[in-house]
Amino acid sequence: MIKLIIEKELKDIITSTKFAVTFGVCSILVLLSFYVGGRNYQIAQEEYEAAVSGELRTFQGMTDWREVRDHSIFLPPKPITSLVMGISNDIGRDASVRAGSQIDPQDSRYGDEPIYAVFRFLDLEFIFQIVLSLFAILFAYDAINGEKERGTLRLTFANAIPRSTYILGKILGSFLALAVPLLVPILLGVLALLLMKIPLQDTDWIRLGLVIVAGYLYFGAFLAIALFVSAKTKTSSTSFMLALVIWILSVMIIPRTAVLLAGRAVDVPSFDEIYSQRSRYAASLWQEDRRAMSNYQVPPGAPMQQAIRGFQAFMADLNESRDKKTREFARRLEEDRQNKQSVQEQVAFGLARVSPSATFSLAAMTLSGTGIHLKDEFTRSAQRYQQAFSEFLKEKTGVTPSGGLIFRVSTDSTTKAKPQVQLAEIPVFTFDQPMLSAILGNAAIDFSILVLFNLVFFVGAFVAFLRYDVR
Repeated sequence: MIKLIIEKELKDIITSTKFAVTFGVCSILVLLSFYVGGRNYQIAQEEYEAAVSGELRTFQGMTDWREVRDHSIFLPPKPITSLVMGISNDIGRDASVRAGSQIDPQDSRYGDEPIYAVFRFLDLEFIFQIVLSLFAILFAYDAINGEKERGTLRLTFANAIPRSTYILGKILGSFLALAVPLLVPILLGVLALLLMKIPLQDTDWIRLGLVIVAGYLYFGAFLAIALFVSAKTKTSSTSFMLALVIWILSVMIIPRTAVLLAGRAVDVPSFDEIYSQRSRYAASLWQEDRRAMSNYQVPPGAPMQQAIRGFQAFMADLNESRDKKTREFARRLEEDRQNKQSVQEQVAFGLARVSPSATFSLAAMTLSGTGIHLKDEFTRSAQRYQQAFSEFLKEKTGVTPSGGLIFRVSTDSTTKAKPQVQLAEIPVFTFDQPMLSAILGNAAIDFSILVLFNLVFFVGAFVAFLRYDVR
């Protein structure tokens, strides 16, 4: 019996004009999102390679490693981030790693091209979150009361059909009729990525597949919501308005309200405040060093060369000590900011997960690596590289790269051509992404909530239909 109900639902949906239009629009949007994502990655990769090459060209012709101090690194693009962009276009793509400087990524994509910040990009998250959830409501808002208005519900139950069988066949048929055809444009989009030679790794394919699974769970949740609303209302016009209100609350209102409430509840110091505190602390250390320099005394009777070398060693020790204290102070400030920010994020995301839309967005961004932690991951990678780069320059020059007063004395009266610095020796920056297991662990809670939404609203629709007056 359930098979007949599923087949009837499939036939009713697939043969309708509404389905033809919906499927056509969805197919175009899905294919367009894959193509645009692939092209965005290719453009971003070209810009990244040009930026890295341009940075190295600034060091050409230099003969002293002391001159190689103002060094910038760049966030490498990832193919999966072009399909689910998250905050990847909002954060800075490069950062200065000069020893002793504060790591603060600059030059976001939206900063360079602000028009994209107005309309945003078309990606898979947008299509599932906005378009497909609306289509789920469009097809299921009158699944029960619409049948009653047309008189077909009463005819159906003139036969000995259990209500539980009917409601189960109804939702399964609706889901299959809408979800299965969507696999066609998705598979074509994947084929387009292969033809464009986008270098997706094995883990990228797994993450992309899970993003699509999360999208289907989100789609199923709204299908169950629409079915529940249809079973609780008498007319299809009422159920459509109520389902639309729920969609607006889920997509537009709840996520923004959650962020607003979390921002009010937890105060996180800004980067400007941290920079101000760090600058004041660095100024106080510099005053202490000035007093130490004024009290420095050259050993009596020491030759000029020995006196200069002694003063250089003294200055190097001061610079290294000051740099170490500054880094430690900055680390404590940053740790305090991150702790408060973590609490704020937990509050915001905890409140936002009341919405299926927010839950899906968090799952998609976590899987694609474009979530809220992307900037922190880039900053941490930059800080590790900054330390390695500082040690590299110290090994090359023999002095702390953070700077200081340096005397150079030459006893050779002839001018010799110095060899240029070897650019190939400069350490290469690598962006450390979380392991796949960690990503899956972080996304597990959002997957669980999406499954829970499906179960709760299906059970609600099931119970409501058991009490529904089919006459």
